Amino acid sequence: MTEKKHLTNASAIPVSDNQNSLTAGARGPILLQDYQLVEKLAHFNRERIPERVVHAKGAGAYGYFEVTEDVTKWTKAEFLSEIGRKTEAFVRFSTVGGERGSADTDRDPRGFAIKFYTKEGNYDIVGNNTPVFFLRDPMKFPDMVHTHKRNPATNCKDANAFWDFHSQVPESLHQLTILFSSRGTPKSHRHMHGFSSHTFKWVNSEGKAVWVKYHFKTETGIENWTALDAGKMSGDDPDYSTRDLYQHIKNGGEAAWKAYVQIMPFEDAATYRFNPFDVTKVWYYKDYPLIPIGRLVLNRNPENYFAEVEQVAFTPANVVPGVELSPDRMLQGRVFAYADAQRYRLGANYQHLPVNCPHAAEIRTHQRDGAMRFDGNGGGSPNYEPNSYDGLKQAPSYKEQAIELHGSAEHYPQTEDNDFEQPGALYQVLSDIEKEALINNLVGHLGQAQKEIQIRQAKLFYRANSEYGTRVAQGLGLDVNEISTL
Repeated sequence: MTEKKHLTNASAIPVSDNQNSLTAGARGPILLQDYQLVEKLAHFNRERIPERVVHAKGAGAYGYFEVTEDVTKWTKAEFLSEIGRKTEAFVRFSTVGGERGSADTDRDPRGFAIKFYTKEGNYDIVGNNTPVFFLRDPMKFPDMVHTHKRNPATNCKDANAFWDFHSQVPESLHQLTILFSSRGTPKSHRHMHGFSSHTFKWVNSEGKAVWVKYHFKTETGIENWTALDAGKMSGDDPDYSTRDLYQHIKNGGEAAWKAYVQIMPFEDAATYRFNPFDVTKVWYYKDYPLIPIGRLVLNRNPENYFAEVEQVAFTPANVVPGVELSPDRMLQGRVFAYADAQRYRLGANYQHLPVNCPHAAEIRTHQRDGAMRFDGNGGGSPNYEPNSYDGLKQAPSYKEQAIELHGSAEHYPQTEDNDFEQPGALYQVLSDIEKEALINNLVGHLGQAQKEIQIRQAKLFYRANSEYGTRVAQGLGLDVNEISTL
């Protein structure tokens, strides 16, 4: 007969009684020396780390990225260096604005974050299921998120705040058009595309650079809920997408995406019709066609949700040699904000957690100490540089490519950008059914806001496309003549 393993406390000391507190007599008070009780309650009080301010609810899985095309003429990144090369990956999908208990089917952008465990360190692409974002400057980000969250007085979602903000920030129009289309309620994580959204720089072995955007096209096919069905499912099964991904993989299935890039010659950035580093804009496919590069496959579920999905930490600061950042303002802001958020949520040593540590490379730093340092903490080796002992030296061959900067330090508004052409063009290519759904979804949400806010926002839709604005105005019962007066 197999001997049962005995229960211990967190220090591996056997627990003699896990059912009854240590008391002074059968009816007496509990004694402070009952450490099992103290430890049990203290740990219980700390079981919930702070949830993410955004992307709080998510699902994730492991898999791999396989290179299918030769891209070495554009980048020297080792994990992209040869056809057939496979790199372990972890992907976390999420809703953006909701709390951890929110419904998977809420109307919201979806996070699409990928961690590649490469031989040169971890590379993170922290993208969404949309090719654009609401804003192009991180200064506005906290304000926008506040309007998507709960009213500080009522603790309820507030359509007035949502539309009051966006009606005064025209750059959000493109993302709003996507969000309130059927793409704002994807059927599941497997039924949506993923995008880097941001522009990055690829550098090849000869030091030649290009600009790049990533696209991950689902092999399952795009499917979306209608607003009615999404609302019904949020009550029937608020964890639908989380459950779908887990069960699909558990039953032997794979979730897969074909990976593409758009490549812009380095020099084109100065003359392209849109600012190529403005994340509220796309590069038109006719200008820079999609180029296939590989395949992303998810085929293994996490063993523990908290340890892996909840504690996985992404940051766009994690780039590998051959991949560099661009002047995209939102990207620059996220380089700081994401890592800082993880230090707050998980602690200074979050990179050492199993899901976050490099799986195919070795961490070699002079960082020491801090809460939850659970490895050897560098042993007795020196924790400074330069030193004469441990052999850790700088690696000049891995330095970033130089980029020329010019101009005076100033708070520059990006007023030269056309915020209306692309959302108007997007509306134009929607089918009649898709246009109808977009208008109905907008009217249903915007209709909860005050009339003056409705008018201000409808004017923006009209500037993008006269039919677009007219139909929104009619749905809201507004005077079309009033919203067509710019």
